[in-house]
Amino acid sequence: MAKRALSKFVVVANRLPVNRKGRGASARWEMSPGGLVSALTPILQARDGAWVGWGGSTGAPQKPFTHEGIQNHPLSLSRDAYEKYYEGYSNSTLWPLYHDAVRPPQYHRKWWYSYEKVNRAFAERTAEVAGKGAIVWVQDYHLHLVPGILRELRPDLRIGFFLHIPFPPQELFAQLPWRTRMIMGTLGADVVGFQTRQGAQNFSRLARRLTAWEGTDSLLKHDGRAVKVRDFPISIDVARFRDVAARDATLNKAEKIRRDLGGRRIILGIDRLDYTKGIDLRLRAFRELLESGRTSIDEAVLVQTAVPSREHVGMYKQIRTTVEQLVGEINGAHARVGKTAVHYLFKNLPIEDLVALYLAADIMLVTPYRDGMNLIAKEYIASKVWNDGVLILSEFTGAANELKQALLINPHDLDGLADAIHTALNMPLDERQARMKPMRKHIAANDVYHWADSFIEAMEA
Repeated sequence: MAKRALSKFVVVANRLPVNRKGRGASARWEMSPGGLVSALTPILQARDGAWVGWGGSTGAPQKPFTHEGIQNHPLSLSRDAYEKYYEGYSNSTLWPLYHDAVRPPQYHRKWWYSYEKVNRAFAERTAEVAGKGAIVWVQDYHLHLVPGILRELRPDLRIGFFLHIPFPPQELFAQLPWRTRMIMGTLGADVVGFQTRQGAQNFSRLARRLTAWEGTDSLLKHDGRAVKVRDFPISIDVARFRDVAARDATLNKAEKIRRDLGGRRIILGIDRLDYTKGIDLRLRAFRELLESGRTSIDEAVLVQTAVPSREHVGMYKQIRTTVEQLVGEINGAHARVGKTAVHYLFKNLPIEDLVALYLAADIMLVTPYRDGMNLIAKEYIASKVWNDGVLILSEFTGAANELKQALLINPHDLDGLADAIHTALNMPLDERQARMKPMRKHIAANDVYHWADSFIEAMEA
C-alpha cells in the first residue's frame, strides 16, 4: 500500500458509506443517507480518513477509490462467505440472540468459521490502510473479532468498538458456543461502546466471568492493558430533520396526507420489516380498539410503512406474510368503500415523504420487542416542529432511557398497548405539547454529532 494512502482515522464497518448507482460506464457512487455516515463524513474528510467495508457485491474484487474526500477500501466477499458470515452467523445467530431470542438463534460451526475468516480479512485490510498510531473505529456486531485480530497485527493503533444493537444478558449470551472468543475479540479495543448502560454492564460482567480480565463495569484491566466500557447513546442528525420539516413542500405534503385520509387521527408506524419490531403487535392492538368500539375508522386510521429487509430469509418471509394477513383481515372486517382502516406501504421512502408522514401523524407507534436504540422515535420528535403529537414507545428500546415523556409500554402486553393508543387519541393539546417539548430539547442537545464526538474523545483520551 502506497504511503500516501495511509490514514490517521479509519472506520471499519460491514458496508462502505457509499452505494453504487447504475451500471457500466454510467455507474457512479453516492453517499448512503444514514445517520452514521452523516456523522462520520465531516470527521473523515477533515482527517483524510478511510473507510473499510464490503462493497455490496459478491463479484470480482474492487479497487480502492476516493469519494467526497474519503478513501474507500472495498472488501470483496464470495457468495459462500456472504451467506455464512452475513446471513448466517451475523443475522441468524447474533441478531436474534442479541434481541432477547425473540426468534430462536441458530448455531452452526460452518457459520462461525466463515465469521472468523471474514473478520480476519477486515482486520488485515485495516492494518494495511491505517497509518502509525491511527485511530480505528470498528462498527457493530458483524465485526466483533476485528479489534482483537487488529491488536495482534498493529499494537500501535488506538481501537474503538461500538455495538449498534442491544447486548444481551449473561444468561442469553452464555448460549453462544463461541462466547469467550467473541468477548476476547472485542477486548482488543481500547474503548468498547454500547447504546445503554445495561448493555455495557452485561459485557463487563461477562468479560470478568469468562476471561482473566478484572475490574469494574466501566474499566477492565489485564496484562498491562485497560479497556473503557461505557454507554454512548446514538442519535440522529436533528438539524436535517428539522430543516426538512420546515420546508413548504414538506408541509404541503403533510397537509395532503391529512386530506387524503379524511381528516382522521393518524396513527403511524415506520419500521424495517423485522420480527423484532412488533409490527404485528400494533396491528392487533388497533384491531382490538376497533372491535371494542373505543375508536372507529371514522375517527382514526393506522398507516404502517414497512421497509423491505432480508426478503429471502425464512423468518423475514414469515413476518411479512403475518403482517400482510393481519392488514387484510382488519380491512376486510372494518373498512368500507372509500374508507380503509389500515394503509400499508411496503417500500422505502425518501426523507421528504418520511418527514411529511411524521408531521401528519398524531401518534407514533414504536413497539419493538427489543431494540438497541431506535432512531425512528427520535426522527419523529425532531420533525414535530409544532411540539404536537404523541410518541408511544416500547420500554425495551434504548431510546426509552432518554425519552421519558413518551407513553412507555410493554410490547408483550397487547391490552396495555391498546390502552396507550386510546389514551393518546384522547390526550389534550396542552399535555401533548408538555410531553413533546422536553424530548425535542433533549435530542437537540444530544444529536448524532455529539455521539460521534464523545466516542472519539474517549478513544483519544
